[in-house]
Amino acid sequence: MEEKKGSPSITTDLRKHYVSVPEVIDTASGIIINGKRFRSLLFTTDIAIILNNDADAVIAVYPFSPHPAIIQGITTVASMPVIAGVGGGITNGHRSANIALFAEAHGCIGVVLNSPTPTKTYQQVDRVVDIPIISTIVSEFTNIQEKLDAGVDILNVSGAAQTAHIVREIRKKFPKVPIIATGGPTDESIKETIEAGANAITYTPPSNGKLFSELMKKYRGQEEIKYEERQDSQGK
Repeated sequence: MEEKKGSPSITTDLRKHYVSVPEVIDTASGIIINGKRFRSLLFTTDIAIILNNDADAVIAVYPFSPHPAIIQGITTVASMPVIAGVGGGITNGHRSANIALFAEAHGCIGVVLNSPTPTKTYQQVDRVVDIPIISTIVSEFTNIQEKLDAGVDILNVSGAAQTAHIVREIRKKFPKVPIIATGGPTDESIKETIEAGANAITYTPPSNGKLFSELMKKYRGQEEIKYEERQDSQGK
């Protein structure tokens, strides 16, 4: 990948170890929200990872009913913009609208509603917030036009191995709709999703446990080296 020129990089001593999103995401066009371009969105609710990454934004959705305390905790820690999940499956209606308004009040740049969200819920959220409404799409057979008519601004495609295919099918019918999509685990899968028509990519970082495991492996190696150096200095 061609190195970008004219962009000096500064990393402070205590921030050298952070989660870096794949560089291939930089080839996406991005989605401009209120003047700022977003290409990479980190998919996590882990506070430590949210504080230590180089993504453009955090997309905080989780498999539980959304709660204001979670949104408050994430927005308090995050050093980048946050897109918050506000329901759609277990939670919808007025509660989703109220949580969406809470998210906006705490600085979130967008809200996400999950696939089963009723049309009425989109309309209720649209009436109370002035930030983009994002709808998660899990199938190529979803009625996209119905969601757009109800107030959805951005699509968030999450179709596992079928994601690139779903993006491609949506793009045929809606050439200008903003699309976020899961990129998958490799540079090749991310590139395929971008080429299919995704404007931005959600990246799932390694778990906190995985990152800690790698760090502990490094520390154990350092201790072994120190032991061997002590043995050598003692002539053993």
